[in-house]
Order: sequence, then structure tokens, then C-alpha cells
Amino acid sequence: MMNIKYHYLLLITALSLFSCGKENETAELPPQVSLSLETDQLTLSPGEIFKITASVSDSQYKSEWLLNNELVSTANEYNFTAGDEGVYSLKYKAINDAGEFSKTYTITVVFSPGRPVSPESNAYVTSLVVYKPAPGQFINKAPGNLESANSIVGKKGTVSLGAYGGYIVLGFDHTVLDVADKEDIIVYGNGSSSSAEPGIVYVMRDDNKNGLADDTWYELSGSAYNSPGYERNYSVTYTRPNPATADIPWRDSKGNTGVVKTNNFHKQAYYPEWIAENEYTLTGSLLPSSNIDMSNPNFIKSAPFEFGYADNIAGSDKLDIKNAINAEGKTVKLYGIDFIKIQTGIQASLGWLGELSTEVTGVADLSLVK
Repeated sequence: MMNIKYHYLLLITALSLFSCGKENETAELPPQVSLSLETDQLTLSPGEIFKITASVSDSQYKSEWLLNNELVSTANEYNFTAGDEGVYSLKYKAINDAGEFSKTYTITVVFSPGRPVSPESNAYVTSLVVYKPAPGQFINKAPGNLESANSIVGKKGTVSLGAYGGYIVLGFDHTVLDVADKEDIIVYGNGSSSSAEPGIVYVMRDDNKNGLADDTWYELSGSAYNSPGYERNYSVTYTRPNPATADIPWRDSKGNTGVVKTNNFHKQAYYPEWIAENEYTLTGSLLPSSNIDMSNPNFIKSAPFEFGYADNIAGSDKLDIKNAINAEGKTVKLYGIDFIKIQTGIQASLGWLGELSTEVTGVADLSLVK
């Protein structure tokens, strides 16, 4: 009898040990995680995007990304887009029934100029990137040739951009900062109270820090933005005339046609001689022509807009980087810019005065102007 009881106890004990062994083998462990960013500190510039990826060995788990304690993603990777300057907390969690893995990153967003101001920095633009004027009465001679475009590099000079859409792209030797509550850029022109020839100004930050004007352009919105007659993504195509000194035909994106008329004051060809194509298209925002008064043909007037354009106010125009807008018309915070584009903004013929054309006599970082 004793042997039977003894063997029974041995069997129960063995089964119990086997059962415990099986439980230990199948028990879950907290997720084992490898993160692509090992350090817990990160510094980014506004607008910069940084991707962090989590690799998890366990197949039964849940991922969470919390930005400043707010759930922003449940994927295995997260693209953090740096917004305004400040300090952000980004926490990753991998959770299963046995527990969780977590890691918290502290991300500091601060604008770092690609090219900070130095004692050698020039207040004026220091490089000509592109000069592509529209046809006009000053084109192919001073002030509408490549030599004229270079005349405003590093100093004051004079360059004409021709009719609507003609533009010039210029670069600074440093990043021009957006100073709070102050204008940042000054554009000199030859306008007056009755002969404004407004040009729209665009700015670019060297986001990829390659020194080239190949990032995103942002329009600086002026007082005419979104007013009647203002239009974005307007374009005009100019055709080379035959003979070369004839009026230059144009057609626009709204189906209108016309000509840039030649006059007796300037008898050279008006179509830019260095453009090889027989037609070319210029695109940008269009400003309203409502400020032009042609009621007296002998004294045609073009009044300035309130603010925000080149060759608009007599002498010079001061512009604020804070007025930058993106392709959707929303305000963007740039903190600083490296390139500037100026483009004739109005499609208009001023009778015997010829086409309305923006002229620029200088461009400078206002904070460095003495």
C-alpha cells in the first residue's frame, strides 16, 4: 500500500515540475527594442525632419509615440518635423502583456544660420544667380543686360527686369535673420510717388545647406495680397518677333493676348538676345493694376502700394521676412533667408512711357546698413 502511495506522489510531483517548466518556457518578456537613434538628446533647426525607427523582436506588441505627452503615432517609425524654436519631449513605448519598453528623447529646436554674420559680411547681395528679364525697352542695353544685373552685386547699380514676370535672383554671403518687430531687407529702386513700378519679392532659405538656390521660394505678402486683381500662379509667354525690333507678342494663362510695344526712344530689339528659345514663359503672382491712372495721356500715373514691394515707394522699400507665405498662402516662420528673387508684378502698358517694368538699384540686409 505504501508503495502505491509513494509512486503516486512521485507522479504528481513530476507532473507539477513539468508543468512549471512549460510555463517558464512560454512566459512573455517585455519587448526587446532597438532604436535607430541611441542618444537621448537631439538638436534640429526649424523645418528640419528627422526619422526615428524602432526594431522590435516580439511580434505581439503595440508601439506608441508621444510628443509632449500627446499620442502622435502607433507605427514603428516616426518623422519628427521641427516646428517653432523650443524644447520638445518625444517618448517611444513598446508594450505587450508582460510589460513595456520606453525611451524619451529631448529635442531642442533652434535656428542655426547656415552662414552666420561675420565682420567680413557684406550688407549687399554678393552673387547673381539668375537674371531673366521679360522683354522691354531697356533690355539688351543698360540697364537691361547682364552687365547691369551684376552692377547691384556688392553695391548699388541699376538693373531693369522688363515687363511682367521678368526677374532676378540674388544671394547674400550670410543668412539674413528675421529680427522681431523690425524690417529685415531693403530694396532700393527708382520709383516716385507717381511712378511706382512694383515688383513682388520672394525669399528662400538654404535648407539643404548646399549654397544653391534650389530650395523653396516663399512670397513676401504685401498690402495688395488677396486684393481684387491679385492672382497667384499667373503666367505670360513671350514670343520672339520677326523682325527682331518689332513689337513682342505675348499671351497669358487667362487667354489674354497683347504686345510689348516698341517706341522711338529705344530702337534696339526688346526680346532678350541671350535667350536662345523663340518663346519663353514667366510665372509668378500678379498684382492689380488699379493704382494706374491713364486718364491724362500726357501725365500717366502709377501710385505705390502701401507696403511690401520693390521699386514701389520712392527711394527704397523695407521688407519683413515675417510676411513670408507658402504655396497655400499660409504664413511660414523662416527665421532667416539666404536668397532673394524680385519679379515685375504688374502686366501693364503705360502708353508713351512704355511697359511697366521694375527697376532695382540695390538689395541689402537692413541690419548691416550703416
